[in-house]
Amino acid sequence: MLNRNPAAHDVAHLGHLQLFTPAFDESVEFFTHYLGMRTHGSQGSSVFLRAWDDYEHHTITLTPRTTAGIGRTHLRAADEDALQRRVEAIKEAGLGIGWTDGEPGYGPTYLFHDPDGHEFGLYYESEWFQPEEDTRPALKNQAEAYPGAGVCVRRLDHVNFLGVDVEANRDVLRDLLGAKVTEQIVLDDGSVAGSWTTFTNKGYDAVYTRDRLGITGRLHHIAFATDSRADILRAADLALEQDVFIETGPHKHAIQQTFFLYVYEPGGNRIELCNAGARLVLAPDWRTIDWTEAERAKGQAWGLKTIESFHTHGTPPAPGQ
Repeated sequence: MLNRNPAAHDVAHLGHLQLFTPAFDESVEFFTHYLGMRTHGSQGSSVFLRAWDDYEHHTITLTPRTTAGIGRTHLRAADEDALQRRVEAIKEAGLGIGWTDGEPGYGPTYLFHDPDGHEFGLYYESEWFQPEEDTRPALKNQAEAYPGAGVCVRRLDHVNFLGVDVEANRDVLRDLLGAKVTEQIVLDDGSVAGSWTTFTNKGYDAVYTRDRLGITGRLHHIAFATDSRADILRAADLALEQDVFIETGPHKHAIQQTFFLYVYEPGGNRIELCNAGARLVLAPDWRTIDWTEAERAKGQAWGLKTIESFHTHGTPPAPGQ
């Protein structure tokens, strides 16, 4: 008999997130000119940015800060009842912070944190995006017209947090929020060094990987999906032309089989561009795939070795970085 997670499907999907940058103007230029995102209003010192096929008000809230890093990661609940169920579970676990007004376009949001200190917001009410006449799509089942400039990222794909205790953070996503654990890195001592989880039928929405520097609350990267592998290759050419720093790729991950390119935005946050939508997790009885140390030592799918900065660079940066 299939043992179903009682919290499964109470979270509909990864929503929008807040990103901090110490190079605000340059970061805005990166997200709009290089990635091809559009601005959709502002509040205080923050600006709201949209990927072109996001049905909600905005995808990224970009805010100037003295150091780079991630602010709040928002998740949309499946409905009001699901929202209340998850809130009660979070409260019982002692991870709740409390209710707050949502950002523009979003309703009441319940704030909580994971064991590592990353802040989350859970909401249901959401204002569907209405394009202006000059960005109205030809096809009405599309949120906005294809931008035709920059990388043309379609949507936020996933977020990868750095965590001191991967298993404790993973368990919050699985047990309190209903995520499915799809793949993991299990070290020779039995501990989990990386965990990939999904709320949808994508391979993954939220990832925790071990922070080798032992610092809590940091970001490894956020990822945007493109339409095809060709877009990733073009993104590498655009990065070269626009003096965007390429950390690694283009290449293909072994874990999740994602075709990728990693770049840094001017504030120092790592950004992945990926084509991850071709591989879906449809099995209701999916069995978590564990990768060993020996398997990971082989590198990525086609043999590219994982570079050292992938294990050390995160935001906020460590002292001395």
